[in-house]
Amino acid sequence: MAIMTASVGEKRASQGVNPAAKTAIYESVMRLSRWLEENDYRGYDTFDGLSARFLRPFTFETKLLRIVLQQSVRRFPVNLRPVLGIAREQSSKGMGFLARGFMRLHQTTGDPAWASKAEMALQWLIDKQSKGYSGACWGNHFDYQSRGFYLPKGVPTIVWTSLIGHAFLDGYEHFENDKYLKVAVSACEHILRDYSTHPHGEGVCISYVPGINNQVHNANTLGASLLARTYSHTRNQAYRDLAQKALQYTADYQRSDGSWYYGEDGCHWVDNFHTGYVLDCFKRYVESTGDDRFTASMNKGYEFWKNTFFLPDGTPRYYDYKTLPIDIQCSSQAIDTLVYFSDRDPESLPLALRVGQWTIDHMQDRSGYFYYRRYSRGIVNKTPTLHWGQATMLCALAGLYQSI
Repeated sequence: MAIMTASVGEKRASQGVNPAAKTAIYESVMRLSRWLEENDYRGYDTFDGLSARFLRPFTFETKLLRIVLQQSVRRFPVNLRPVLGIAREQSSKGMGFLARGFMRLHQTTGDPAWASKAEMALQWLIDKQSKGYSGACWGNHFDYQSRGFYLPKGVPTIVWTSLIGHAFLDGYEHFENDKYLKVAVSACEHILRDYSTHPHGEGVCISYVPGINNQVHNANTLGASLLARTYSHTRNQAYRDLAQKALQYTADYQRSDGSWYYGEDGCHWVDNFHTGYVLDCFKRYVESTGDDRFTASMNKGYEFWKNTFFLPDGTPRYYDYKTLPIDIQCSSQAIDTLVYFSDRDPESLPLALRVGQWTIDHMQDRSGYFYYRRYSRGIVNKTPTLHWGQATMLCALAGLYQSI
C-alpha cells in the first residue's frame, strides 16, 4: 500500500496537482450541491423558450417563429424567463448527470449521503420515463424546434436516453443492483426498435429522434456507446453490431484535420462539447468491446480537440475558429473528457484542472450555481440552467475531484 500511495503522489506532483486545488474543487461542488437542494433541483433550460406562455401564441405555431422565440430567449444576455412565464423545472437529462456525479462523490468520499442522492435521482428517472415506446427512454420537459424537426414535450431523443442509460450502468456497477442494468437493457431495446438508421458504406447513422431520419454525430455515437457498454455486461451481439456500424459511419465522416461536423445534414460547424461527446463514445466502445478498429480515428480526433479548444489558462473555446461565447457546457464536457482520457494522455489531467479552476473562478456565482455563458468580460448571461450548467458541472467536478 505504501508503494501505491507513493506512486499516486508522484503522479499527482508530476501533473501539477496540489492539495489546495483539490480542496477548492470540493468546496465548489459543495456550494453547487447546496444550491441544487435549496432550489429543489430545478432550473431553466437553454432551449425552453417555447414554454413562454405569454409569447408562444404569437408564433402562430409556424416553424420560423418558433425558432425565433426559442433562440431569442436562449441568446438574450439577460434571463427573460421569469417575465415570460417560463418556470424552473426538473430535468431528466439533469437528473442523469446528477446521479453520475453523486455516485462519483460516493466512490471518492464514502459518505452515504451521496449514495442516497444518487439513488433518489435514479428512482426519479425510473418514474419519469416517456410512455408508449419499446423500452426505457426520456425526452425534454418542454417543446423544442430545431432546424430539421419539431419535438413535442416528452418525445424521447437518443441523446437524452443514452446519457441517462449510462447513469443506470454506473448505478449497476456501483451499487451492484440488477434493476439498474435492466433499465439500461430496456433503453437499448428502445434504440434498436424505435430509431431509424441511415446507411452509408459499411456504417449506419442512428437517428436523433424516433420517426425522423437525420444524421447528427454526437447523437449517433452516444447511442452506440450505450449499446457497446451494455453489451459488455449482457453479451447481446445485436447491441455490439449496431454500435460498430454506427461508429463506422462517424469514423468515415471524420475530416482530414481530425474533426467532425456536428451533423451531415447541413449542420456544418465544429464545436467543443459535441466533439467531446464523440471522443468519449469512441473510447467507451473500445473499452467495452476490445475492438480497436477505431483507435486511430479516436486518437486523431482527440489531438485535434485538445490542441484547438483551449487557451493556455484553461479557458474553453466554443468553436474551432473562435473562443466566444464561453459556454458552461464547454467547460463541463471538457473536464469530463479530459479526465476520461487521462489514462492515455499525461497532459489531460493538468489541463482538466486548469479548465476546472478557470470555470470556478469565472463562471460560478457566490450562491453556488454556474452561469450559462460569458460573451465578453462585461457581458455574462447568469441564467441558472439546470441540466446544461449545474448538473453537468457537478458531474464533471466530481469526476475531477475523484481523479486528482
